[in-house]
Amino acid sequence: MKTVLMVAEKPSLAASLANILSNGKNSSRKGFNGACSIHEWNSTFKGTPARFKMTSVCGHVMGVDFISKYNNWDKVDPIELFSCPIEKKEAMPKLKMPQFLAQEAKGCDTLVLWLDCDKEGENICFEVMQAVSGSFNGNVYSNAVTYRAHFSAITEKDIKAAFENLGFPNENEAKSVDARQELDLRIGCAFTRFQTKYFQGRYGDLDSTLISYGPCQTPTLGFCVQRHDEIQTFKPEIYWVLQVSIKTKDGEEIVLDWQRVRCFDKEIAGIFLQLVKDQKHARVVSVTSKKLIKPRPLALNTVELMRVASSGLGVGPQQAMFIAEKLYTQGYISYPRTETTSYPENFDLR
Repeated sequence: MKTVLMVAEKPSLAASLANILSNGKNSSRKGFNGACSIHEWNSTFKGTPARFKMTSVCGHVMGVDFISKYNNWDKVDPIELFSCPIEKKEAMPKLKMPQFLAQEAKGCDTLVLWLDCDKEGENICFEVMQAVSGSFNGNVYSNAVTYRAHFSAITEKDIKAAFENLGFPNENEAKSVDARQELDLRIGCAFTRFQTKYFQGRYGDLDSTLISYGPCQTPTLGFCVQRHDEIQTFKPEIYWVLQVSIKTKDGEEIVLDWQRVRCFDKEIAGIFLQLVKDQKHARVVSVTSKKLIKPRPLALNTVELMRVASSGLGVGPQQAMFIAEKLYTQGYISYPRTETTSYPENFDLR
């Protein structure tokens, strides 16, 4: 009987996937790293009996960093960081993730990757493949051995459909993440070191212990400063609004909107108020009918999700994404880290 190793991006996601794919009939054990569990069951893979092992990573397996000789701020010119060698290092050494994956991969014949369906997930696919490559019975870089599951929600329908329609990892998307990580590292570290050393001692009240720079962080800081300046320079103006409600002969109360909307002169607002108070009856002078079609609500991408959570619920971005990830792994919402506002083709709108 062949053995199929499946890898998800988080332990909670692995448990949900295992329960769906095994119809709730799987056994579980803890991995030696203490962070990840292995869920096992027997079923069929592409019409052949197979033993399944579902486990997970905890995000990225590897990260990028400079080799040790370039970590000395005093001896290395920041400009050297744009061209000096970099290396892959374990993202979380305490978890010993490469060793854990290699151990669980021993004797396995097929690899099915259930990482999140975005570029980061695609990159982690190849990190997992690298970690297990020495333990597999076959070549994990072959499409005959390694498969990629594509899904957007943790529902039984989506997961079983993904399992029946497995694809392959996308190396180009994975490499785009490698490029982004390298750019973030080189640009972030070079400018952080440069401006930290540049500003030290120049301003007495400036805490220049570390003045960090980041390709995302710095533009975001610019938006915050711009909004802060707008708030500081804003001059509020007092205005008055006329609010009127009337009752029909049937006793129905109707709230009327003032066509002028608001008035910045209290005396003029008072004149309008008195004119209304002097009237005991209202007359309908015209009726306009319009046929409106209410469009279906747009799906939320990541930015809009955080905006709505902040303005509507008072929930900060970090907490909003934590809750969204939890709802996603429990099958209540589709994948929250997305740039699209389109619904998946198989999304159940009922």
